[in-house]
Amino acid sequence: MKSALMFAAACLLISAAMPLFGHHAFYAEFDASKPLKLKGTVKKVELINPHSWFHIDVKGDDGKVTTWMIEGGSPNALIRLGYTQQSLPVGTEIVVDAFQAKDGSNRACGVDLVYAADGKRLFLGGSAPGANPNAEKP
Repeated sequence: MKSALMFAAACLLISAAMPLFGHHAFYAEFDASKPLKLKGTVKKVELINPHSWFHIDVKGDDGKVTTWMIEGGSPNALIRLGYTQQSLPVGTEIVVDAFQAKDGSNRACGVDLVYAADGKRLFLGGSAPGANPNAEKP
């Protein structure tokens, strides 16, 4: 009986810690020496924990469209900054300052984005170096 209780307690502790394995520090996944400035249109917004993801279509010089995934802060962080579901509709043209993933994929950690239409800046609430939490709110 005692060993069964200890096993159950160990399982509970391990399962409680599992969400921590999915979370990472900026330097574990992204490269601070590879800053990016991406101009594109919003394809999809995912407000999921632990990080939000902004999918944007970027047209290259050759006319080919590439979809990039931009990591932002947690949904809670973005909401505290004034972000709402209506802040970034699909099709909105934006410019994103970010840092590319170490593996060279089309993923990046976003610092902020600028709406192409009016120049308004939105801090993405992420962990990128130089991120400015005092940027203008939407």
